[in-house]
Amino acid sequence: MSKKPVIVFEGIEGSGKTFHINNVSKYLKQKKISHIKIREPGGFKNSEKIRKLILDKKSNFSKETDLLLYLASRSENMRYLKKYYKKKVILIDRFIDSTIAYQHYGMGVSLSIIELINSYLLKKFKPDFTFLNIVNSKNMINRLGSRKNLNRYDKFKNSFYRKVQNGFLKIAEKRKYYQIIDSNLDIEINKRIIIKKIDNLI
Repeated sequence: MSKKPVIVFEGIEGSGKTFHINNVSKYLKQKKISHIKIREPGGFKNSEKIRKLILDKKSNFSKETDLLLYLASRSENMRYLKKYYKKKVILIDRFIDSTIAYQHYGMGVSLSIIELINSYLLKKFKPDFTFLNIVNSKNMINRLGSRKNLNRYDKFKNSFYRKVQNGFLKIAEKRKYYQIIDSNLDIEINKRIIIKKIDNLI
C-alpha cells in the first residue's frame, strides 16, 4: 500500500464519520503530513455547487437524477484528485461505497449502472482503506436531533437508514481494506482506534 493512501470514511447520518475525518485531518496537520480532505457530495468548487442542489430541502429529484447528480459531483472532484493521487494523503468523507449503499441498497437503482459510471470516472484511482462507522437507530435520531440545520438526506424514514447501513455492511464483507467502527461506543475509544490505524497506514 502507498504511504500516500486514499482513506475514506463511510457511514449513515449521525454515525460520526465527519467528526473522525476532521480529527484525523487535525492529527495529520500536527504531524506536518501533507494531505487534502474533501467531502461528497461536494468537495471542490463545482462539486459544492452540485451539493447544494442535491441536499436542498426543497429539491425533489427522482432516484435516477439523484444518482447522476452525485456522480456529476464526483466527476468534478476527479479532475483534481487524480493530480494528488499517490502524491498526498487523500481523506474523503463518503465516496463510491456511499453511492452503492444509498442509491442501490437504499433506493433500488441498478448496481451495474453505478459501477459502470464509477469505473469510467475513477479509472485507476481507488481507495486504499475505508473506515465504516455504524450507529444504532436511537443514537442516530438523538444526534440528528441535536443538529441546527438538517438537509434533505437527514429526513428519511428510519427504515431507509437501516437499509443503507445494512448495505454498507454487505459491501464491507466483500472489501479487503475495511474497518468497522462502532460509533455507539465512547468517542474517545474510537478516536484512538482510528488514529492507531492511520499511523499504520501512513
